Amino acid sequence: MLAFFGRIFSKKPSEEQVDPMKKFLIAGLGNIGPKYHNTRHNIGFKVVDYLAEKEGVSFATDKLGDIASFRFKGRTFILLKPSTYMNLSGKAVNYWLTKEKIPLENLLVVTDDLNLNFGAIRVKTKGSDGGHNGLKDIQLQLNTSTYNRFRFGISDEFSKGRQVDYVLADWSLEEEKNLPERLEKAAELIKSFATAGINITMNTFNGK
Repeated sequence: MLAFFGRIFSKKPSEEQVDPMKKFLIAGLGNIGPKYHNTRHNIGFKVVDYLAEKEGVSFATDKLGDIASFRFKGRTFILLKPSTYMNLSGKAVNYWLTKEKIPLENLLVVTDDLNLNFGAIRVKTKGSDGGHNGLKDIQLQLNTSTYNRFRFGISDEFSKGRQVDYVLADWSLEEEKNLPERLEKAAELIKSFATAGINITMNTFNGK
């Protein structure tokens, strides 16, 4: 009997059962490797990197991606950077949703958007992939277009036929200067998503 109670009280917090409804998967999309690190297409990675640093946690390489996690106001945030490259992002997202038993409504995908001005924010609960290969694969793997996505504007300041070069290029000096404030806003949005809910988050942050 004493041994039984000893096992209970010696259990570490990380080993305790977490209510699946209080677990959230924040998937930042991007491409792995140094040459992609500071590119516009990797804003999803940059957002979750910023949030992890702000919360004092580090990423560790795991199956199909790098993972970090932290607790905030009773919620568990699992940050994911898929290692599958952008075009196969859905494989990693689907795996971690299943492994962690996270309901689909607790998924938030962070990605770049050419149709929004630099730094503009738009959160949606569903929609088309908009030609974005990462979102296209997520829709394919999850078999639905109804999942939360956080689009971060990178604008469309490129000439005809130069889209790929533009999204895979580094940020401009002006963009670099303004990124910290935008990343802070993104971190606030992600915490709001898990604590206040998707509808309040959309009303509070969209267009800000």
